[in-house]
Amino acid sequence: MAVEYYDFGPYKIHHSSVFHTTDLSFAFVNLRPAVPGHVVVCPKREAKRVADLTAEENIDLWTIAQKLGRQLESYHEASSLTFCIQDGPQAGQSVPHVHIHLLPRKSGDYENNDDIYDDINEKEKELKRKLEVDIERKDRSLEEMAQEADEYRKFVF
Repeated sequence: MAVEYYDFGPYKIHHSSVFHTTDLSFAFVNLRPAVPGHVVVCPKREAKRVADLTAEENIDLWTIAQKLGRQLESYHEASSLTFCIQDGPQAGQSVPHVHIHLLPRKSGDYENNDDIYDDINEKEKELKRKLEVDIERKDRSLEEMAQEADEYRKFVF
């Protein structure tokens, strides 16, 4: 039987939002993407910090991120990628489960290029607080997320 939900710290990610899995990791579309194509890759095992990953998990996580990044950059006609990982609460990690944000980037998507990190950090804080209202970035429906995940499932790894 297929997995219905994947654990992401204290959260449950519905299988329809997950578009790539390996024995050790999974990738899913973001509930509140900062830019089109903003996805998350994390290990299946709940490792709170990068140092808690096994060598195999670390290799798998970054291999997926590298391959997926190439596909997302092409799919979204982007010119660059942001890979973002926050390792521990003082680094801005609000979900206690190692994860990498992948964001396809285009010229001018942010007036100040580094503002994307503030946007990611704010989104994670809001998720942790489970806010019902967000003025700038709204939660997407499960159907919207599943549709995007279906597109990414077509990627060849």
